[in-house]
Amino acid sequence: MNNTITSIVIALGLIAGGAFIGNGLERFRMADRSIVIKGLAEQSVDSDYVTWPLTVRRAADSFQSVQESLAADRDKLVGFLHGLGFTSSEMEIRPLVVNDAYSREYASSNSPTRYSGSALVIVKSDRVDAVASAALATDPLIAAGVQLDLGAGPQYSLRAFNDAKGPLLKAATENARAQATKFAAESGARLGGLKSANQGIIQITGTGGNRYDSASSREKRLRVVSTFVYYLE
Repeated sequence: MNNTITSIVIALGLIAGGAFIGNGLERFRMADRSIVIKGLAEQSVDSDYVTWPLTVRRAADSFQSVQESLAADRDKLVGFLHGLGFTSSEMEIRPLVVNDAYSREYASSNSPTRYSGSALVIVKSDRVDAVASAALATDPLIAAGVQLDLGAGPQYSLRAFNDAKGPLLKAATENARAQATKFAAESGARLGGLKSANQGIIQITGTGGNRYDSASSREKRLRVVSTFVYYLE
């Protein structure tokens, strides 16, 4: 009799335990229901810093002639920049560089000029508008005989990137949340908590959308696609 009662108790315990395990698996499956949403945000911001390299070039058969011409042209260039209101602290004046074509390996004596050189002055400033205007006003230097190589022109950058980063990521999060809420409502579910999030990479491009040539554009386009995983209830 006692053995029979014991068997019945054990059997009931196993049945109850199985029910609990079944409920646990069901809750686990419910909790694992989730959706993956990508939040997009874009924003246009103005550059706040600019670097403008200006190169002067000369070539001649005399080392001294090239050196003196470069020094004189560099002085004209610096004077031109001072005349536009740029201070010495906004200029980085590099040493003169003079090369001897005949001293190079595999040099040819048929070179039209033996010596060539360059002088580099780099304007670095947070006065973006002033540099942009100056870049369009270099004709007087050319008229003065300065052999100016403007290269790619002013290179613009965004130093206050972190200031723009916060609002951009917030917008991406809000965009994803709105999409997730709409999806949950349309599927007859309720949006649960956030399971995981991936910030993504913030891309910086110019106004033309080319991220490899963004430096030449004063206006920057910031774009981020963040990935979020939400639970569904």
